[in-house]
Amino acid sequence: MTISTSNGATNDHNGHNGAHASSIGFATKAIHVGSEPNPATGAVIPPISLSSTFAQDGIGNHKGYEYSRSGNPNRDSFERAVAALEGGSRGLAFSSGSAVTATILNSMPSGSHVVSVNDVYGGTYRYFTKVATVSQGIQTSFVEMDGPEAEVSERVNAAIRKETALVWIETPTNPTLRVIDIPLIVKLVRDHPNASRDIKIVVDNTFMSPWFQNPIAHGADLVMHSVTKYLNGHSDVVMGVAVTNDEAWADRLAFLQNSIGAIPSPFDCWLALRGLKTLSLRMKAHGESALAIAQFLESHPSIENVIYPGLPSHPGHEVARRQITQRAAAARPTGSNGTFAYGGMISFRIKSNPADDVPADKFLSNLSVFTLAESLGGVESLIELPSKMTHGSVALEDRIKIGIGHNLIRVSVGIEDTADLIRDLENGLKAAGF
Repeated sequence: MTISTSNGATNDHNGHNGAHASSIGFATKAIHVGSEPNPATGAVIPPISLSSTFAQDGIGNHKGYEYSRSGNPNRDSFERAVAALEGGSRGLAFSSGSAVTATILNSMPSGSHVVSVNDVYGGTYRYFTKVATVSQGIQTSFVEMDGPEAEVSERVNAAIRKETALVWIETPTNPTLRVIDIPLIVKLVRDHPNASRDIKIVVDNTFMSPWFQNPIAHGADLVMHSVTKYLNGHSDVVMGVAVTNDEAWADRLAFLQNSIGAIPSPFDCWLALRGLKTLSLRMKAHGESALAIAQFLESHPSIENVIYPGLPSHPGHEVARRQITQRAAAARPTGSNGTFAYGGMISFRIKSNPADDVPADKFLSNLSVFTLAESLGGVESLIELPSKMTHGSVALEDRIKIGIGHNLIRVSVGIEDTADLIRDLENGLKAAGF
């Protein structure tokens, strides 16, 4: 099958142009964009192009590729596919999600200011506070971006300065799954009287994937992912990607991508492109199972509270309902009282002292199907204690402010049989004395 694209493909490798024609569906794009049959051999699946350099017919007369750091067929294929799924025109792949963050910050002027959601991934927090501040003089204000609209507006408006160059959003946030109203934040930034420069709005869409959420459609300038998670989906790649419609910014990011050299290997790009082909199937399965598990946990007497945006008990439930893609809304399983599938991530608090990690340790050590590990988004279910694992780099007082105590558990629901996962959690709680 040949997919015609609205933008075509460039050979300058300044971030690959995406194909996001509205005439084809999400799953069709995921399977075919970037995976067109090889014109030379007819191979249905793109071959892995491991060559570090490419022959030229004459001086400066190449066939689209010169050196693999600057451009590689496998990277181009992956960049084009993700751009199509996110509704962007340019995609740029990097060696990790953290490399995406670093490159975005490197594209900001020295001495500028960032407004970030306060409940942010620990690695992002570390880069903002330990690297960007030291190397570029960039200051970051961490702001609570969820809650009543009037209160969010007051906090965000107060945080924006004349030197603000970047607003950073995660939604849902990691690990407390707060839902940020993207259109509201976009409006506040665009209408702010101090916004004298072109403030860029970035959304980390790692937790949702483009199946559940498309931030560019809600006004974001750029969407980023840790490809390691749902996009690849098999826990065997470390990689990141950025997608945007901002051509000038994409050119700057592509220059930095090439200059810094934090690029993924051709094999990683090939694996990630393969992972994309089952993204729609996997996200449906993650969501269906997560909803069932969240409902089980919410009914368990030893659980203090369950944080899952698809449950009516979540304070951001209605924002989540508005922000979900039409395809996910049409496919989502719905339950009683308006519940719906909203990704595969769940956080919950066991009934124990937030300052005591022993109860959580007992529970986590008595699981057999869930794997105790960091990361998320793979086909296997993972479970972790954010206070000592993914968010261990966040200062203690900041963790306390955003509710990351030793009783908070984060779960990445895989695609195993849901009954087995529920039984494992139930047995683990019982064995731990809950």
